[in-house]
Amino acid sequence: MPNPSARWAQAVSRSDKPAYLALAEIIAEDVQTGRLAAHQYLPPLRSLAGALKLNFTTVARGYAEAQRQGFVDARPGRGTYVRELVQAGPVRRPIAAAPIDMTMNMPPEPADRALLQRLREGLAGLANDDVYGLLRYQEFGGTLHDREAGAQLLSEFLPEVTADRVVVCPGVQSALAGLFTALARAGDTIACEAITYPGIRGLAAQLGIRLVGLPADDEGIDPDSFAALCASDPPRALYCNPTLLNPTTAIMSLTRREAVVEIARRYSIPIIEDDAYAHLPARRPRSLASLAPELVFYTTGLAKILGAGLRIGYIATPNARYTARVSAALRTSVIMASPFMMRLATRFIEDGTLPLAVRVMRQENRARQKLAAEILNPRSGSGSLTKLSYVSKPEAFHVWLDVPPPWTRVELASHLRVMGVGVVVSDTFTVAGPAPECVRVGLGGCGSLGDCRHLLEIIVDALRDHRPG
Repeated sequence: MPNPSARWAQAVSRSDKPAYLALAEIIAEDVQTGRLAAHQYLPPLRSLAGALKLNFTTVARGYAEAQRQGFVDARPGRGTYVRELVQAGPVRRPIAAAPIDMTMNMPPEPADRALLQRLREGLAGLANDDVYGLLRYQEFGGTLHDREAGAQLLSEFLPEVTADRVVVCPGVQSALAGLFTALARAGDTIACEAITYPGIRGLAAQLGIRLVGLPADDEGIDPDSFAALCASDPPRALYCNPTLLNPTTAIMSLTRREAVVEIARRYSIPIIEDDAYAHLPARRPRSLASLAPELVFYTTGLAKILGAGLRIGYIATPNARYTARVSAALRTSVIMASPFMMRLATRFIEDGTLPLAVRVMRQENRARQKLAAEILNPRSGSGSLTKLSYVSKPEAFHVWLDVPPPWTRVELASHLRVMGVGVVVSDTFTVAGPAPECVRVGLGGCGSLGDCRHLLEIIVDALRDHRPG
């Protein structure tokens, strides 16, 4: 079939819509009328940009919009092609454009048939449970059955954990709220990484707790800085996210974990171990809680494995007395976790859905990280321009991208927002010191690998071919 570039150029120039929407609209029209055949490849992005006299970013966004509308798809390394439309009734019209959210650190949604079947069976199985039982108030912290399932989940990281030390709550964020409330009061200090999970910044502000940020590198919190703080102004607790730290993806080394635990023991400082990403790395050091079970409050959940909508988290406390104390702190704010969610989580833990989900999620994350490496940091000789600097890990949901001058992090985020792509600036994560010129780019929430490629190319094009302003 002939190259459609000339006709597309006329259609785009005549349209009063933004160029990327006009391009997506003419592609949709050509697919619907048969001018573009199923499985036909569209012109490469850069050659089409030249033919249409548009920049690469605009054309990439037009292709991404056509893909979101279901008219085309992409194969990594091969290009964008026309999907075979299987539909009855009136011709589908294009839908309004929606920004792609790369701001949330959420798991991808892999199209794995076995996993999808397990998830559907788990949901359907709730219909056979005691309906009124699911609608009643439950014992706070979960039934014995739910806490035993939680202990089963946690045993991979805390081999000696027992159900009487487990509290089931509505997500890790609520677990952190309960732990902050139980361990500190307004005006108290909690130490944390200088660049860390932003949820605790809002939590501390709400509770009137002061956060003290400690220097950290890719091996974790600097032990000397922690020891100096404990000697001069002991905090009420240390919060840390030692496995795939959000946002830097750092994994605290075993040596560093042992050093931090030794200091905490010396000064009797409780540790809150936020291990929300515990299941993602194929290999990881021992948990802080396994090194010091008498000192560490450990929390993890299912939102980063199965999806953010499954708001179930688990806390392992040092002993049953602390279980009651944390439960009392949580009960005043959240009453209880949803019995529906608890039952579903317990089912997924016990029926083998969880290990399957972990395997599938690791595979999908690795594919997205490989794609990010190809686009952000291509091999020499690929014809690409300057490589971009970033850090990540193979199983992480995001990359921590250095913003090269003359861009600043704020200017880049603002520019990408106009292009329909959301990223998070480093200020959101910074507790102490100047915020670095970095942004967090989420890879989990952008649909398919094809979507991920388009969006990363938009970011790369902005950084390499344009200037702020």
